Amino acid sequence: MSNTTIHVWGSEGQGHILQRFPEKDWEDNPFPQGIELFCQPNGWQLVPERERPSFFVSVLTDINSERHYCACFTFWEVPSESGAFPKAEASEVDEDEVPGLVQPAQVFAPKSLVLVSRLDHTEVFRNCLGLIYTVHVDSLSVPLETVIGNLLTCVIPVAGGSQRTITLGAGDRQVIQTPINDSLPVSGSSVAHLFRQLGIVNVLYLFCAALTEHKILFLSSSYQRLTDACRALLAIMFPLKYSFTYVPILPGKLLEVLSTPTPFIIGVNSFFRSETQELLDVIIADLDGGTVTIPECVHISLLPDPLLQQTQTALSMVLDPELEIADHAFPPSSTQPSTLKIQDKEIRAVFLWLFGQLFHGYRWCLHIIRIHPEPVIRFHKAAFLGQRALTEDDFLMKVLDGMAFAGFISERGPPYRPTDLFDDLIANQVERIRQEECSPHKVMNHIKELAEQLFKNENPYPVVAMHKVQRPAESPGHNDPKNLAIFPPLDDVTVQLFIDHAAAKLKTAPPMVKAELNGMVPSGPPLGEHGHVLANSARRLEVVRNCITYIFDNKMLEAKKLMPAVLRALKGRAARVCLTQELNQHVLQNRAVLDDQQFDYIVRMMNCTLQDCSHMDEHGIAAILLPLVTAFCRKLGAGITQFAYSCVQEHMVWTNMQFWEAMFYSDVQNHIRALYLEADGGEQSIQESGPAAGGQELLGALELASEQSRLWPTLSKEQQSERVQKEESTVFSQAIHYANRMSYLLLPLDTSKNRLLNRSGIGDVESVSNSYVTNSIAGSMAESYDTESGFEDAESSDVANSVVRFINRFVDKVCNESGVTNEHLKALHTMIPDIVQMHIETLDAVHRESKRLPPIQKPKLLRPILLAGEELVMDGMRVHLISDGREEATGALGGPALLPAEGAIFLTTYRLIFKGTPNDPLVGEQVVTRSFPIASLTKEKRISVSLSMDQFIQEGLQLRSCTFQLLKIAFDEEVASDLAEVFRKHMHKLRYPQHVQGTFAFTVGQSGKTLVEHKTKDKNQSIKTLSKNLVKSAKRTIGRQYVTRKKYSPPTWENRSSLQSELDEDEISVSEELDQGSLTLSSTIRSSDRQTMSNVVERACCRDYQRLGLGTLSNSLTRSKNEPFRISTVNRMYTVCRSYPGLLIVPQSIPDSTIQRISRCYRQNRFPVVCWRNSRTKAVLLRSAGLHAKGVVGFFKSPNAPSAGPSQADSTSLEQEKYMQAIISSMPSYCEPSGRNTLGGFTSTHMTLGQRARVISLSQPRVSGKARNPPGGKWGSIRGSGRLSAYNPEVGNRLSSKESPQPNGGPSEALFLRQQRAYLYIIGDKTQLKGGKQDSFQQWEVVPIEVCDVRQVKNSFKKLIKACVPSSATSEPSMTFHRCLEESEWMCLLHRVLQVSVLVVELLDTGSSVMVSLEDGWDVTTQVVSLVQLLSDPYYRTFDGFRLLVEKEWLSFGHRFSHRGAQTLASQSSGFTPVFLQFLDCVHQIHLQFPMEFEFSQYYLKFLAYHYVSNRFRTFLLDSDYERIELGVLYEEKGERKNPQVCKSVWDYIDRLNKKTPIFFNYMFSPEDEEVLRPYSFISNLKVWDFYTEETLSEGPSYDWELVQRGRQERLAEEVPDKPDTTTPKSQRHIVWPCYDSRSRVVPDAITKLLQDLQSLEAELGLPPEKWKDTWDKIKANQRAEPSFNSSLLMSSNLSHQRRSQGVYLPESGVGSSINLAMDRETSTTSTPVAGRPSTSTLYSQFQSTESENRSFEGILFKKGALLKPWKPRWFVLDKTKHQLRYYETRQDKECKGVIELAEVESVIPGTPTMGAPKNIEEKAFFDLKTTKRVYNFCAQDSPNAQLWMDSIQSCLSDA
Repeated sequence: MSNTTIHVWGSEGQGHILQRFPEKDWEDNPFPQGIELFCQPNGWQLVPERERPSFFVSVLTDINSERHYCACFTFWEVPSESGAFPKAEASEVDEDEVPGLVQPAQVFAPKSLVLVSRLDHTEVFRNCLGLIYTVHVDSLSVPLETVIGNLLTCVIPVAGGSQRTITLGAGDRQVIQTPINDSLPVSGSSVAHLFRQLGIVNVLYLFCAALTEHKILFLSSSYQRLTDACRALLAIMFPLKYSFTYVPILPGKLLEVLSTPTPFIIGVNSFFRSETQELLDVIIADLDGGTVTIPECVHISLLPDPLLQQTQTALSMVLDPELEIADHAFPPSSTQPSTLKIQDKEIRAVFLWLFGQLFHGYRWCLHIIRIHPEPVIRFHKAAFLGQRALTEDDFLMKVLDGMAFAGFISERGPPYRPTDLFDDLIANQVERIRQEECSPHKVMNHIKELAEQLFKNENPYPVVAMHKVQRPAESPGHNDPKNLAIFPPLDDVTVQLFIDHAAAKLKTAPPMVKAELNGMVPSGPPLGEHGHVLANSARRLEVVRNCITYIFDNKMLEAKKLMPAVLRALKGRAARVCLTQELNQHVLQNRAVLDDQQFDYIVRMMNCTLQDCSHMDEHGIAAILLPLVTAFCRKLGAGITQFAYSCVQEHMVWTNMQFWEAMFYSDVQNHIRALYLEADGGEQSIQESGPAAGGQELLGALELASEQSRLWPTLSKEQQSERVQKEESTVFSQAIHYANRMSYLLLPLDTSKNRLLNRSGIGDVESVSNSYVTNSIAGSMAESYDTESGFEDAESSDVANSVVRFINRFVDKVCNESGVTNEHLKALHTMIPDIVQMHIETLDAVHRESKRLPPIQKPKLLRPILLAGEELVMDGMRVHLISDGREEATGALGGPALLPAEGAIFLTTYRLIFKGTPNDPLVGEQVVTRSFPIASLTKEKRISVSLSMDQFIQEGLQLRSCTFQLLKIAFDEEVASDLAEVFRKHMHKLRYPQHVQGTFAFTVGQSGKTLVEHKTKDKNQSIKTLSKNLVKSAKRTIGRQYVTRKKYSPPTWENRSSLQSELDEDEISVSEELDQGSLTLSSTIRSSDRQTMSNVVERACCRDYQRLGLGTLSNSLTRSKNEPFRISTVNRMYTVCRSYPGLLIVPQSIPDSTIQRISRCYRQNRFPVVCWRNSRTKAVLLRSAGLHAKGVVGFFKSPNAPSAGPSQADSTSLEQEKYMQAIISSMPSYCEPSGRNTLGGFTSTHMTLGQRARVISLSQPRVSGKARNPPGGKWGSIRGSGRLSAYNPEVGNRLSSKESPQPNGGPSEALFLRQQRAYLYIIGDKTQLKGGKQDSFQQWEVVPIEVCDVRQVKNSFKKLIKACVPSSATSEPSMTFHRCLEESEWMCLLHRVLQVSVLVVELLDTGSSVMVSLEDGWDVTTQVVSLVQLLSDPYYRTFDGFRLLVEKEWLSFGHRFSHRGAQTLASQSSGFTPVFLQFLDCVHQIHLQFPMEFEFSQYYLKFLAYHYVSNRFRTFLLDSDYERIELGVLYEEKGERKNPQVCKSVWDYIDRLNKKTPIFFNYMFSPEDEEVLRPYSFISNLKVWDFYTEETLSEGPSYDWELVQRGRQERLAEEVPDKPDTTTPKSQRHIVWPCYDSRSRVVPDAITKLLQDLQSLEAELGLPPEKWKDTWDKIKANQRAEPSFNSSLLMSSNLSHQRRSQGVYLPESGVGSSINLAMDRETSTTSTPVAGRPSTSTLYSQFQSTESENRSFEGILFKKGALLKPWKPRWFVLDKTKHQLRYYETRQDKECKGVIELAEVESVIPGTPTMGAPKNIEEKAFFDLKTTKRVYNFCAQDSPNAQLWMDSIQSCLSDA
């Protein structure tokens, strides 16, 4: 029944109520306050022109969340009294609209008729209010009071599908149809309009936003549209009801409502658009513009995937049916979308269908916990999501957590109530939806059927044209203000009479009773698992079942074998469910007693099952396991039993309040169901097989409840109260049961130890997260529980208290929800502490007994092998090595699962070592080793780890090293946490020592020898004095330049002396003082120190300068001036440049005094010095730092630059030019008569024009034949050299960034096409060289390049490490190895360095000198300069040369190894920057492209890469020679070493090792003379260095050679069995695991293998071992001696260029075969050359006896000796000429051991192996030779070989 009230409005700026009817409120419908605001939402204003009447409906919500619909009809009229405007109201008038002085006649005020109703019939309201207005305007004969009276007394039913005709007594007639079912929303055509205004995607966004509780704001300039849009959004949310703020039209005065923190749906007029702009978290839908704006901070979870797609498809088929057939050639004649009203219902049907999909099966997850007095129902969210496999779905999670869904459950949960369309959909059509979801047309048919039902609900009767409503007449003078009367005040008495009259009538009328059709709500089909169990999971289930059977049959060995597989299988849900079912079958009468081992296995499986659950799904599994953990137990002693629950407590789920509630409710439901089943007669009781009876049980509970609800009214009071009481006591008893259960799972076995504290607090009720937070439960419990009382429990750290509080909170919550009486609740609260206390007592006994059990055997800790002088800092701590992101070791890529492994971590003075054995029993006997030098640690991070085997969460560490290793360890529970902390502290101390002398290279072997060290130091007096003098003089003359830039200088420089005194000196005076003393080095150093000069001269730089002919020290003063360069001693005291070496090469003509002045223009005083000269073109390579800003300007002769002392600035820049000029004039090409170095002049030096064109035109492909072989140059890689050069056309442009015209004003063409070459190119930093001008006559040119910053290298390296050694495996496509590698940009940096280096090589090779002056001259400069020398000069590609190169360019020229490697505490903050590693990687790239040009192998580079960060050697410590001298490291006397094991220099170590083993040697080394290499530098040509990715778990890094050797010997010793086993042939097969074995050792290349065999043979024969190098050199010499020889190993150097560049790699042979060094490709793998070739034996020079002329066949055969003698290998030679078969002891042997005359041979037949024959040789390899005297038994290496021998002998016999 509807009650409506009507009010008439007048307007005075504020708006107030003129009249209201009825005067008093209806009883059930209070009058809404503040309604005047909603009649004019934009504010009450006067307007100069009369506007059309308007109509809209506002919706107000009252305090009981009832909605009131206010239909508002507004018209405009002249205000009643023209002078009635108080002054204050004038401000309300909008200035724009009202001209200056307003005549009252021109103003119109709004007046509103408002109808407030609880029913929403927009059209009827519009008609009724329109009628009232019409009666007034057209002055009809009906009194207004009558019309209003009739309107107020209409009686309209709420629903039920009735049809009423109403009339207001003004000759009008209207039909009102009520909806059949009022639970379905009425939408008219508003939904269709909303989709038309905003489009499908936008509305779906709004729909999802509304469901996931976001704020939504509609904007439109039409009020009615706002109301419709809001109504439409609510309609598509059905069956969920929106329960937050809902205001379809918000008045402007209330706009601050928009900043409320709660969700809302609000409509606002577009007039206020600007006020809505600053709302940051509101989604704004503009209905007029059709846009939806989502702020950045708002994330809307959309529907889960297939559903979203299907919904969009269905919606577009409804809204745009033509889309489907838009491309048809013969489209059907008409496919119009349905009418709006129908379309509206179709859209709603799509959403109904969508909710059917989302919520189907929800009734199976309802727990009914009370039936009487009214049903109490809970929804089990975890089970619902788990069974739907949607636990990860964000959208559904949010919807289920939302208010709307809570309302949905409380409304639709009860099993006995009226049902509607949605209930029917869920109950009967889920199957249909599931089958049709993939075919859109079937879905469409279904949607049309649903739409029909929705339409029928709103329009139950066919529309009858009975409407008849008057509208105001449109007369010409209608708008004339004079014609319009003012709306009169009405007579309220008359209206009241009408109302009273109607009320009296209603009283007499019979009451209208609507039959409530309650019925049982059907549940629909149960939730099943999606899809079928796949075949592979079926096998897994089989494994699980078998394992459990074995355990209970006590077949423990079998079970142990299956265990790892079972634990892996338990990652899948199916296997977990299977486990719980299997275990259930072994429980009898709630108990299953096991022995220790069975118990152990069952507990492990339970833990694994719980461990791998996601936090939602877990509740399904944990729920089924809960009864089992209290069933399985073992007897520990008399009357003491330990249950499984004491071992599975470490899981988050037990501290999750929601889990316990869900479990409790499901148990209560079962018991209440049982209660009523018994009451109805025992025969109905259904047998349950444990808690997993799932399906029918739930059905039973809800059906029962429905039946009981139906019977309830028919029961007597006593019966009713009896039932209530029974239910209540059932709940109460369950609460007691759960209090016990919870105390079982929450109290740890050792209650003193408080183990619960490691887990996220029990107090965290909502904690469904899976992260392990370490806050004490107790603490968080105290906070949450005692907040009311305001104080924390004093003993809050006590486990018992925290558990009691947790259980108390649980009990309070569930008992309140399920209506337990207060007395019972109090009783529970008193019981709980007793329960907990009792349980603690039983646990104490169990704990005591369990301690007596023999501990589980843990693998014994293996000791690592240590280097000489390496000491343990901390002994092994038991840890687990966990797998990281590298998959090889985990077995993910095939192969065994080597990780996780259990073992110990050792911290020594040098390394961090893990050594242990894999957890996987299949590879349990292997040893896993991972280690790295402590100095290479780059990042250490704490992690917490859960190991699948145990339930414990361990603290762990993740340690990353720049040797590309990652140790992820978890400390075993036996390791105390403070011990782990001590470990970390020690590690930090070792990683960052206070001073470089604290590093391993200095401390090695010192612990016992400190005294000895002092003595030896004193002996070496001269070195000390030299060092002292150098340091002193450096201090004395430290110049002002050091004071200005503190940033770069390591702290040791600054703190050495106070700098004040130096500041007072003048710069020039410093340099003059130096001049006087700069006569010769020998004159300044006292005679006692002269001997140390030889040390200086011996340094790398000097030796190299002499080799390059750049001058020697001895004749630096006496020699003739025509040598262009000299060795300068200006820096001998390291005063000019602290980071340069003592001796430098400078132009002959430049005096030392000039040098000092020049040096100040350069950063760090690193002025240009010569470091290499091309022997052919005599071009020189110089290096320096970049210029200071002042220097740049001076450099380009701009004298008017402002500076303090102009003369000085000028002189320096002039001197600088002189210096450049001196370098240029040193070049022979410059001194030639042709004068300027034009193109013509240039060609005369070593060049023909054709070739020159090749080099110059980088941008043109080379065509001419001549151009293909430049003199002594080589492009490309091992692949064909006939290709184009590796440069692409833009290289020149890019390198010199020639977008701008050239500095000399020439046209901007490629750098190398300039007609006139510069003599000197300066490679400078682009950023530094801005603003420089260059005149066209200058002879040098600057090439600006972009250089990689040190920061870039550092960041790139971090990313590279993460790519190569990821910390955790990820399946994200954005995190794959190649993607991460690309993002690290490491390859780009290599490309850049190589590109610049190749450019410089080109320039030098074509006769121009080059100066590299980048950054501070010690990072990129060093890389480029070293690479250039390596590429240009073959000497640097040998062992000696490379060493010299590194010593000269990297060590002497001051690359800051300590600083860049963050080796000490001071440099810790700067971080690790691997500049040297980058250089080594570049060398590796060149090595790959030119494998025959390098004497050293790739391993040599890896060795250096490892040890330059390892701090094992002193070579790469400290930042410059100066620092090394200061520490006395530089000139260590040769005889000084007392301890030969401890090598101080990496080079000595390499030399020593190289003598022993060919590991560093490159067998393919066969250099060409004067070879210049030009590698390709494109990223596509670069390869990832395997140093970054390879690892050897069997022995750790192989770069500490002694360790590896000793480890191998130990392993071999273990592998040799006690008694040689002669009976069974032992397999020769050996499985090689890429990440475990060292491949180079297990599968060596052919030559290494042969050399090894040779060594072992020598050892066997007791011969003195020959050095491998000698053997190798002999072989090569022999080879060269045979010109015709065509080898598969390209060692001869006289091969053609073409042949070389194709390059053939060494054939890698398998294990056990020996390759004859000279064999052709077609010969078999054993050493059996084809007859008639030059003899292989010539390789062995000794074997030149006369008999070797006629060897037709030879090789090794095993021959059985005489009776009881063993088989022996012998060298057999078949001689055709002499017709005999001779044999020798070995191949080299000259004495023949025996002869078999072929004349006596009768036959050759295949034989059989006899006693003592060689093992592992196939049967067919044996053959017998029968002579007249005896039978010889032979055995070849394999069957083809035997066949060859037999055939050869046979052919000899037949020839004879």
